[in-house]
Amino acid sequence: MTATRITHLIAGEPWSGTAERTSPVYNPATGEQSGVLDLASSELVGEVVAKAKKAWSQEWGTLSLARRSQILFTFRELLNRDKERIAAIITAEHGKVLDDALGEVNRGLEVVEFACGIPSLLKGGFTENASTKVDVYSMRQSLGVVAIISPFNFPAMVPLWFVPVAVACGNAVVIKPSEKDPSATIAIAALWREAGLPDGVVNVVNGDKEAVDALLTHPDVKSISFVGSTPIARYVYETGTSHGKRVQALGGAKNHMLVLPDADLDLAADAAINAGFGSAGERCMAISALVAVDSIADDLVEKIKDRMGKLRTGDGTRGCDMGPLVTQQHRDKVVAYVEAGEAQGASLVVDGRSGTYDADGEGFFLAPTLLDNVDEQMSVYTDEIFGPVLSVVRVHSYDDGLDLINRNQYGNGTAIFTNDGGAARRFQSEVEVGMVGINVPIPVPVSYYSFGGWKNSLFGDSHAHGMDGVHFFTRGKVVTSRWLDPSHGGLNLGFPQND
Repeated sequence: MTATRITHLIAGEPWSGTAERTSPVYNPATGEQSGVLDLASSELVGEVVAKAKKAWSQEWGTLSLARRSQILFTFRELLNRDKERIAAIITAEHGKVLDDALGEVNRGLEVVEFACGIPSLLKGGFTENASTKVDVYSMRQSLGVVAIISPFNFPAMVPLWFVPVAVACGNAVVIKPSEKDPSATIAIAALWREAGLPDGVVNVVNGDKEAVDALLTHPDVKSISFVGSTPIARYVYETGTSHGKRVQALGGAKNHMLVLPDADLDLAADAAINAGFGSAGERCMAISALVAVDSIADDLVEKIKDRMGKLRTGDGTRGCDMGPLVTQQHRDKVVAYVEAGEAQGASLVVDGRSGTYDADGEGFFLAPTLLDNVDEQMSVYTDEIFGPVLSVVRVHSYDDGLDLINRNQYGNGTAIFTNDGGAARRFQSEVEVGMVGINVPIPVPVSYYSFGGWKNSLFGDSHAHGMDGVHFFTRGKVVTSRWLDPSHGGLNLGFPQND
């Protein structure tokens, strides 16, 4: 199989230069290299930022809201038209099954639709006669050039969390997708030009740490939006803010699902399967820690085990339930966690290492894995595994389960399964996590609310999309205005007073 060249998209055109460094891209279902990715130098990043700044200052930043919203509506139609093609690209490079890939694009479309309402989202306030013949009003203005650094697990949805809102607010954007699966991001970015967006407003530069550092330190990049692991999120936040940028850096997670004795155990078992093994567990909102109250733990584990035996793992284009992991290196890392959990005393209920796969060639597969009797000291509990490994932690009561969740360093998402409304209401108030599901295992907010966690799952003050996104990609300005009549005059050096 001949590897295809994958390059940057700059001012609406594929880059025509020659890269000094490249990186391989694989089809995870076959293990074969499918692409050769050009990696950007810091100098090239600087050139792209300069083009974006020019497009913002001379065209896009001053364009009317009416014209911006028209382009956004057109982009929405184009993305909806091409969503099956983009889903196929995701499956070919990431490995997730086609239905899951299509669902990812559809969730991104929701943010585009939210951004189409930008004329109402950017409305300011007005106070007439705040002081005698003095009016005060507020406005929100674009930042300039903003950067998006996107992870491999959602190559379409995560850029779509940020780019439509940033563009709608009048900014120019430089996107740095993951080196593992960049093609879906590039394909979506190309649609902006077809929608009528001026060249240079949306650009894609592929790269590694050199490109990331160039964006974090470039004086003309005004903000950074990042999704990835907690150590890198912390680095991005500290580096970006030290260079005067506003930063929203969404980090890792260890999402818990607390199941109380009164819960519908069949519903809870289905939810644990769906949230634990969808997209091979490569989701920041995946449930990786199932917290079961002792009295129902045995029954719940047995129900989950029974359902796991019916799952089919293989090539994402063949109608399987779960696809491969993104790279061989990541697959081996997840396997090492399973081995460590078993060595540290966890009970291996279902061993995904011995699974069979519906695929051709040597893909990066690991079947769903279930560990029981996991405790807080085991690495399968403390670390974000990012794979199809579900750990069962047993607790004595609701209070013990709540304390376990609140002690964890992460605070991204959590869920409770119960038929007790009082317990659910207590949980939503007392749990120290940014996104909560009640009988909903993956509580990803709809687009007009904002996505983001607490504690070591978020660095910065702003969550993604919703009104948090609008505020992040704009700056507030307040104007105090007085139109003088001809009789006004006189000197007064005192501090201004409101009369």
